[in-house]
Amino acid sequence: MIKQPEYREQIDHWVDAHAGQMLEDLKALVRIPSVKGEAKDGMPFGEMPAKAVSAMQELMEKAGLRTTNYENYCVAGDLDAEGEKALDILTHLDVVPVSDSWTKTRPFEPLIEGDRIYGRGTSDDKGPAIAALYAVRCIRELGLGLKRGVRLICGSDEESGSDDLVYYYSKEKEALYTFSPDADYPLINVEKGRLQKSFRSEGPAAGDAAGGKTGKVRVKCLQAGDTTNIVPGLGEMTLSGVTEEMLQSAAEKLQDELPDDWARLQEAGGGISWERQQDAYAVTFSGISSHAAHPAGGISSLTMMLAYLQHLDLADAPGENMLLRLGKLWPHGDYEGKSLGIDCRDQESGPLTMSLDILHYEVSQDGSSYRVEGIFDCRAPLCCNDDNLTKKVRDTMKAAGFEMEEGTMEPGHYVSADSELVQKLLESYELYFEKKGTPLSTGGGTYVHELERGVAFGCAVPEVDNRMHGDDEFMEIPILVKSTKIIADAILRLCG
Repeated sequence: MIKQPEYREQIDHWVDAHAGQMLEDLKALVRIPSVKGEAKDGMPFGEMPAKAVSAMQELMEKAGLRTTNYENYCVAGDLDAEGEKALDILTHLDVVPVSDSWTKTRPFEPLIEGDRIYGRGTSDDKGPAIAALYAVRCIRELGLGLKRGVRLICGSDEESGSDDLVYYYSKEKEALYTFSPDADYPLINVEKGRLQKSFRSEGPAAGDAAGGKTGKVRVKCLQAGDTTNIVPGLGEMTLSGVTEEMLQSAAEKLQDELPDDWARLQEAGGGISWERQQDAYAVTFSGISSHAAHPAGGISSLTMMLAYLQHLDLADAPGENMLLRLGKLWPHGDYEGKSLGIDCRDQESGPLTMSLDILHYEVSQDGSSYRVEGIFDCRAPLCCNDDNLTKKVRDTMKAAGFEMEEGTMEPGHYVSADSELVQKLLESYELYFEKKGTPLSTGGGTYVHELERGVAFGCAVPEVDNRMHGDDEFMEIPILVKSTKIIADAILRLCG
């Protein structure tokens, strides 16, 4: 095992003594609904993200850090030393949108229950931001001298494209070392590439605009998903020419096809329901949302809808046929792009993942035309490129009648496992988890994706599903406290 540093007992005692205060500061941040909003003067991502930046700046100043607010794109807090700054810690204060399906508490009303604190942002990434702040404060208040400085940077647009960091790095240089506590322990040194594109198709609905062939079911509208990196948990569609008996029969056939998913849905209170609306039925699909980087962790309401349509006697009409084709390209449970012919993997980064996150279908008011629009999200191994991925998907979509958005894929990110940064961070992990750590790969993209010398380091443990991006998100308090100690130790190893 790794040698115990002389300062460990001091750090452990200080952090344990300040755990209560740390949770109160986290609660204050969680209460700010910092979902991206409309840009305003001095508020590039809306009022609430700017409010979160201001709140963190106040906490940084109370902790004795020298702060710089980059016009509410982000805020930086410096713990200076005689030598130049060597380490940046990147965290974010913005959060993804919420649903009405939370059961423990409301998303922005933090709740402590047992060893968990619930609320949007507790794990992604307000909890880790607070852990990093208290780690820096711990070093400062204990007088554990640094040879080189450390900077904590808290942004406000990580969930929607990271334009905050684009702005920050137009002003500042990349540090010698950077890590972001916005992923899993032990450490992530490989981030997969990403291909996220929209697609569409439109045309005449049918020769007989009133309803196609007699007795056939028509899809009047369909909607699922509103965020491009979340597997949708809720989907709705309106059907005409259908009976309740037909709806029930299709549901039973789908249940027989998906026994494992159906059992999970029943446990989570999900499934399929319908309600009559004059001459049509509104059908609701309640799945389980998850991060698009880990689509198998959820149950997509969207692909469940497309699978359900396969069991209805749909009209032989252009719009309905396009929906059936999508169901063949994205069959329910195919999370690796097998039906698109793009499934692959490599040793460093693991398998490709693919999710269909947004789909909107509608027929014009007079019934003469249809339009379908969607967005998919693919997380690609390091072996993928535009020739063997982007072009292949585009050609397959074109052959099925869909026009895919132009543009290239975002390449993957890799930092050598043998680098000084990775090795020292793994030492901090080993010290507190009392086991060796091996670098991991992720399909998620973090703040360090575009940096030459950046990795993701904590604050989640793979064996605990903290429902990041989902309902009832939480952070385990013991992990939050341990992470604060780990980050303090890492700062001292890299800057002490």
